[in-house]
Amino acid sequence: MNVDVVAVRVPCLDAIVDIEPSSGLRPLNLRELWSYRELLYFLAWRDIKVRYKQTALGAAWAILQPLLTMSVFAIFLGRLAHVPSDGLPYPLFSFAGLVPWTYFSTAVATGAVSIVGSQQLISKVYFPRLLIPLSAAVTPLVDFAVAMLTLVAMLAWYRVMPGAALAWLPLLLLLAIATAFATALWLSTLTVLYRDVRYVVAFLMQFWMFATPVAYPASLVPAKWRVLYGLNPMAGVVEGFRWALVGGPAPGPIVAASAAVVVVLLVTGVVFFRRAEGTFADVI
Repeated sequence: MNVDVVAVRVPCLDAIVDIEPSSGLRPLNLRELWSYRELLYFLAWRDIKVRYKQTALGAAWAILQPLLTMSVFAIFLGRLAHVPSDGLPYPLFSFAGLVPWTYFSTAVATGAVSIVGSQQLISKVYFPRLLIPLSAAVTPLVDFAVAMLTLVAMLAWYRVMPGAALAWLPLLLLLAIATAFATALWLSTLTVLYRDVRYVVAFLMQFWMFATPVAYPASLVPAKWRVLYGLNPMAGVVEGFRWALVGGPAPGPIVAASAAVVVVLLVTGVVFFRRAEGTFADVI
């Protein structure tokens, strides 16, 4: 049966948006995303409230999770296995890697099911669907900020003073956000199309963590393979964070390779997401 689709005009803040049928790849409308920036704020705030609702410790979990993982690493890898830590105290070394990794893993785990979890919103209200995985990448920044305060306290405890490389930290944080957002775009779209993906994410994150220099230094990788190793985008993020905060040799090749991969993941992720976006309301 043929159904005629009529363009609908809905108010969007101070603008008028025409919703019309489209086919193929729809271009990314950055102006539209900007006009819905307040919705991004409310989506992120909603997720924060849900995350800590009826929890006894609240935001303290942002500290406990990496601290407990650091303790396990320090005992079994640092003390028993004698994994090198580039001359740093192993607890500080591992915690400096766990802070960006914990942000990333939380953002990806939330982002992978973000579209499916927003079924009621997607099927009833029009808004740029990209805001949903984007809010999943933004929300864990609250936990990241709390964990960073703990890391600053550890730097003071071990009397480690960051150097001039600290100026790169905002760019490395942006790289971490872009990595989380790009990964969430791919996984959230795949989860809508194939519900099995949600069960694979937990295993994927475990494997990904051990493929990333969180508990061990990237210096263990032979120099000729480090650019290839940097194709893991989180390798550049973690090594870059550690270098910016506690010093050491600059991981330029690894960070450059990771940044290039993130750009590819982000562009292809947006294309993949936009191609499937029109079917979300029907599929979920």
